[in-house]
Amino acid sequence: MNDTQSAPIRSFLFTPANHPRRVEKVFQVGADAVILDLEDAVAISEKPAARQDVVNAFGNRPNSGTRHYVRVNSIDTPYCEEDIKATVGPWLDGVVLPKVESKTCLYELERMLAAAEAAHGLTVGSLDLMPIIETARGVESAKKIATADSRIKRMAFGGGDYTLDLNYEWQADEAVLSYARAKLSHASRLGDLEPPIDTVVLQIRDNDRFLQSARQGKQFGFGGKLCIHPDQISLTHEVFTPSEAEIAHARAVVAAFEAAEAEGSASIQLDGYFIDYPIVYKSQRILALAERLLV
Repeated sequence: MNDTQSAPIRSFLFTPANHPRRVEKVFQVGADAVILDLEDAVAISEKPAARQDVVNAFGNRPNSGTRHYVRVNSIDTPYCEEDIKATVGPWLDGVVLPKVESKTCLYELERMLAAAEAAHGLTVGSLDLMPIIETARGVESAKKIATADSRIKRMAFGGGDYTLDLNYEWQADEAVLSYARAKLSHASRLGDLEPPIDTVVLQIRDNDRFLQSARQGKQFGFGGKLCIHPDQISLTHEVFTPSEAEIAHARAVVAAFEAAEAEGSASIQLDGYFIDYPIVYKSQRILALAERLLV
């Protein structure tokens, strides 16, 4: 298992576990995390062999800054438990569980994961578990999922299955995703989780649409993006990494407020903006994120 750094994960890049060329390329594009997929991208007849592909790909790769995840099949399929048994090992950082609709799903996966960790001599609870919320039922249960007594650090949002479930028209403005994004960001806060990870964008050659989607996710408090093409990694990092201008402004806010506070004032104006404690705390958060990402 990789040494899990404290840096936040902004980009999770999917690739089918049973496509050797894609698997090899996925480690070369600078993604924060790689997800080898055993679910939708792998035909039923290929699933058993694909499990060994996950072990081979991760097990033969030296430790690096890229985290290693596997997306298993959903808990209501006959494949999930075998996916866990076959792929868990010291080469893995976490498991992605699709179509989570209740905390019961989490507890069942936790049971499987704990057994596999113990069988491989890993500390029980050491592997990350990231649920994808991608149905109406899952969105409405997001608070219970986020506040469950589980190992999860963050949730992810799957817009494709979500819009399919509700027969929504997923257009470029992504207005139909607003409710779900708000529910996941609220639930994550209530569960004291890390910011959620935003949905994929299916238009792999439309960078403008991807950037628009990523920026909307960021506006809703999301901390990163699920990606399905290598070109989306740099775009994700562009959006979810504080820019030089943001860092400079945050430093100016903190410095000006500290000087004012030392003189007994808790509200000031800076460059035409009113600054008080919430604005300062936001600026401090930006600087803390920049330090974790850029050191």
